[in-house]
Amino acid sequence: MAKSQETFSKKEKEKLKLKKRKEKEEKREERKANAVKGQSLEEMFAYVDENGNITTTPPDPKKRRVVNAEDMLIGVAKQAAAEPQDLIRKGVITFFNESKGYGFIKDLKSQESVFVHINGILDQVKEGDKVTFETEMTHKGASAVKVKLEVVEKVKPAAKVEETKTVDTTELKVDKPTE
Repeated sequence: MAKSQETFSKKEKEKLKLKKRKEKEEKREERKANAVKGQSLEEMFAYVDENGNITTTPPDPKKRRVVNAEDMLIGVAKQAAAEPQDLIRKGVITFFNESKGYGFIKDLKSQESVFVHINGILDQVKEGDKVTFETEMTHKGASAVKVKLEVVEKVKPAAKVEETKTVDTTELKVDKPTE
């Protein structure tokens, strides 16, 4: 006698397929039985209220507002051009890897970390240097460009010049108030 070609695992897989097929058929029959037919058009409507929520009740005609299509903005609102003094930012280099050519600058005003590449650096910099820079949006986010060392102007203390005047006290007369 020859052995059966079907193994135990093949039989189990076939049983699972049949079970899934039966479950799917039962679900289909249940959906057909519970389907609500004959709904009117008004029952199928959905409305959006003033808060943007979907509801089955129609909106109150007293709360209706007229909106001009010209007043609607689609897309990003126009932004005013930044002034040149706003573009230049100050920061401190928190990390810089010279061998790989990148680092990060901590903006002193917003305390955010901005990426900087060696191509955007104009002066030789190292960690801890105070710099001025501009930001540019790239596909990966903000990146610092035109990075320069911040020039710290040293103010020389002004030489103190004391003017001394000599007053001859012999010529001064003091009037005494009369009583």
